[in-house]
Amino acid sequence: MVRILSFCFFLFLNFSAFAQYVPSPGAAQSEPILLTGATAHLGNGEVIENAYLAFADGKITLINSAAVGQGFENHKKIDLAGKHIYPGLIAPNSRLGLNEIGAVRATNDYREVGNLNPNIRALIAYNTDSEVIPTVRSNGVLIAQITPQGGRISGQSSVVQLDAWNYEDAAVRTDDGIHVNFPSFIRLSRWSGAKKNEKYAEQMREIETFLQDARAYSQRDAGTDTNLKLAAAQGLFDGSKKMYLHTNEVKGMQAGVLLAKKYGITPVIVGGRDSWQITDFLSENDVAVILNSTQSLPRYEDSDIDQPFKTPAQLAAAGVKWCFSHGDYWNQKNLPFTAGQAVAFGLDYEKAVQGMTGAAAEILGVGENYGTLTTGKSATFIVSEGDVLDMRTSKIIHAFIDGREVNLSNKHKILAEKFK
Repeated sequence: MVRILSFCFFLFLNFSAFAQYVPSPGAAQSEPILLTGATAHLGNGEVIENAYLAFADGKITLINSAAVGQGFENHKKIDLAGKHIYPGLIAPNSRLGLNEIGAVRATNDYREVGNLNPNIRALIAYNTDSEVIPTVRSNGVLIAQITPQGGRISGQSSVVQLDAWNYEDAAVRTDDGIHVNFPSFIRLSRWSGAKKNEKYAEQMREIETFLQDARAYSQRDAGTDTNLKLAAAQGLFDGSKKMYLHTNEVKGMQAGVLLAKKYGITPVIVGGRDSWQITDFLSENDVAVILNSTQSLPRYEDSDIDQPFKTPAQLAAAGVKWCFSHGDYWNQKNLPFTAGQAVAFGLDYEKAVQGMTGAAAEILGVGENYGTLTTGKSATFIVSEGDVLDMRTSKIIHAFIDGREVNLSNKHKILAEKFK
């Protein structure tokens, strides 16, 4: 009994210490609010200087120039002269809430055993009490696509907002798509260099066989036994889910897109390292690209050393739909700085903002309510003292999700104050 009590006390102390680093979700908006004087970056390529932004009941009621502002007697007014307002940043292809401490297996819940897992739902594993989430949120990322990994078909992702009590409250769009790790034509090894993937044909047959079975299952007679794996894929054929193809090579992207089109599926490329080489193909097939971090080295020895930095500008110039991502989980806090780096290598500033907001929301299927500062949409945005893309001046001072003000404290800030 003594041992049991001691163990329970130990757990209590640990959970108490854990909880202090995760602020409680913000309360629902209780009064209309009017922000004045800031520069508003709308997330669609447009900018409003000296803007009026009003919101009530979690929705934006006005976003316009201060010159048209009048009334607002019942609003709480906040002067933001000299500050910048952006839509809440969006992190696609993320393990936030699924991955806590990389070296501790028990805290990692982002992959399942087996090779074909279309029925696995990342959402139900999402941990809203993760200590990592506040560190990312305090740098402007308010929405994320929670994505499984592993196997040939990893499972289904969901889009969540990052200030919630539980995964049900967090969900913005559930099961938005199925993630497929597309086979590579070549295998790269540190020791033996590039080799042909001898199992490529077999791996391709595995994917196509699954799609054939899933399509046939979607046309079955009602009342037959349910197959969970095949049932999970039905949204691919009716357009309610997208197929996220994780691949970086030109041949892989082309083969993946053509396979998806063959079955009437909407594909999205995730990774897209070499996408700048096939912009015409991507545009013609209306395929969006979720780029991995631009803060990386080129894959090939004969590539330009700055190729990853300038790829976003090349996709934008070619009219390809694309957005930023930063792959990892805790590293999502650096998402705005990858966009800033792309600006330094030719990308238009507002296009960079759009690549983390409006474009990302459209690709993930949440553009009706999120991604831009538009009247009628969710009041989900951030206020920065300086340029949010510049790590030297970016300092988030306010964040709102659906009109609720978000507590921007996190473990890093608490420890900094403790030891100051």
